[in-house]
Amino acid sequence: MARIYDVSVPIRDGGLVYPRNPEVHIALQQAVAQGASANVSSVSFGSHTGTHVDSARHFFDDATPVDQIPLDTLMGPAAVLAFDDTVMSVGRAELEPALESVLASAPAAVRVDGPTRVLLKTRNSSFLTQDATFHRDYTFLAPDGAAYLVERGVQLVGIDYLSIEQFHSGHHMTHRTLLEHNVVIVEGLDLHAVPAGIYDFRCLPLRLAGCDGAPARAVLIETVAPAPVAAV
Repeated sequence: MARIYDVSVPIRDGGLVYPRNPEVHIALQQAVAQGASANVSSVSFGSHTGTHVDSARHFFDDATPVDQIPLDTLMGPAAVLAFDDTVMSVGRAELEPALESVLASAPAAVRVDGPTRVLLKTRNSSFLTQDATFHRDYTFLAPDGAAYLVERGVQLVGIDYLSIEQFHSGHHMTHRTLLEHNVVIVEGLDLHAVPAGIYDFRCLPLRLAGCDGAPARAVLIETVAPAPVAAV
């Protein structure tokens, strides 16, 4: 049976959020222990909480909202690229050898056409799984890396922290470069246990009508046992 990796992070009351984003509040509104017939919770959080999808409307008012992202963009083969803990910024220079390494052992169809979904596994995954503190020095996708992925025809890019952009970049060029080309962004992926390789990706955001983003449940399914690939 193929191994399935749950690469979503749990959404918890008081859990980690990007600075100045809405806090997470989850509490019982009706409780069996207090005489109610069922447990019913009140849930409050922002659209970019936990593992979540950014639609183009995140930065462009007249662009595609999260509920209108084509489902076939959110599901299908994905390349997980692993980067050494010394890599603080993922640009074209880091992406090219990482992609070549993964494609060397990829199925023929993926090698010919190239991956249309790319997930970046960095030192950030340990922050998501081991630390409740927000790390402002997280590894990010540099603008030239975003431009390179657009050039390659990538339709979805994911990363293992709450933002794909450098913290307080001031220019938002990574987001803008991807989203203006309708490249879907998935943030907050927990990739710590996933070896580099090609997987079947499934990522379904909540169907929040007209919204700029939404939390999602995301999984990676082994298509074949991945050959060992060193972090770049």
